[in-house]
Amino acid sequence: MTETILANAMLVLPTEVIHGAIRVQDGQIAAIDAGGAVPQGAIDCEGDLLMPGLIELHTDNLERHIEPRPRVNWPHASAIIAHDAELASVGITTVFDALRVGSVVSNKKANYGEYARLLADEILDLRATGALRISHFLHLRAEVCSETLIDELAKFGPDDRIGIVSLMDHTPGQRQFRDLTQLRAYVCGKHGLSETEFESHVADQVALSQRLGAAHEAAAVTETRRFGAVLASHDDTTAEQVAISARHGAHFAEFPTTVEAARACHDHGIKVMMGAPNLIRGGSHSGNVAAHKLAEADLLDILSSDYVPSALLSAALMLGDLWGDVARGMRTVTSAPAAAVGLQDRGQLTLGARADLIRVARVGGAAALRGTWVQGLRVG
Repeated sequence: MTETILANAMLVLPTEVIHGAIRVQDGQIAAIDAGGAVPQGAIDCEGDLLMPGLIELHTDNLERHIEPRPRVNWPHASAIIAHDAELASVGITTVFDALRVGSVVSNKKANYGEYARLLADEILDLRATGALRISHFLHLRAEVCSETLIDELAKFGPDDRIGIVSLMDHTPGQRQFRDLTQLRAYVCGKHGLSETEFESHVADQVALSQRLGAAHEAAAVTETRRFGAVLASHDDTTAEQVAISARHGAHFAEFPTTVEAARACHDHGIKVMMGAPNLIRGGSHSGNVAAHKLAEADLLDILSSDYVPSALLSAALMLGDLWGDVARGMRTVTSAPAAAVGLQDRGQLTLGARADLIRVARVGGAAALRGTWVQGLRVG
């Protein structure tokens, strides 16, 4: 039987912070004791925060490792291992790796091809060999404005550790890309399109959405049930869009773009997830609603690191400061995301929970990670 004691820590419990110690046995939390004593052989946390490992539901970070420069395809095994190590180094102990399903292959200038099944196999194979430090699940981002979504979804099944399917609709002129100037900057910058080519791209995408969007959305909802996964909406903007998400059975909403949509989500019992970079930067880089506005209105439930893994811990502590409640802030990156996807064994410092733990110091207002443990084993 293996045992580790982490003592003299500020324990971030589900609803309060206390001075105490955690005893870990065989990968689980075996005891929680109040007080500042440091037993012989224990790790002295020197008054640092000790909290559950962070749970990340939506991150684009793996894409950055797979393609570190435009048109540079990095060896996938090395990229996945580096991605895994980076997440461990910033306190993330459970991740739902976001993989796009649904491709556009007919547009020679702005096409994007299929990759999810191959990359999923590589992630799952590395996990099976014990090469990864943290817990990995899959998050399939279902692009309804695409040509191949149904065929790509059919290649996955209930044994693929798919925890989330999110409904992505990037049709120009709505949701994230209501403002076509934002879309123009993104597409033209990434693909080098001329103004004429951009206008043609927009027209093609709108026509594609009109032809296949409804069928793709219905198929994604059906396949989510087949996988045994949780459904998420994405970039809901209006109350009407939220009502549709609710009818589909969405458990949480990724990045609603307006206060109206966030409030409608709560009215329908849908949890609201916002990006940690949005909170830290003070606003959305796409011109959508600021995360702090939703936090101030009690309309923010879950944070995601999105494209900056290190943002997750810092943003949760920022929320704790904003709300005057460290435990509440940390719930947005621990127990709340765990509950949203049905993970009952982690996300809280409670007896019998997985000993996924992080030790954190606050240095000059910043979060300094001093240790990461997954099932009681130190990984960072």
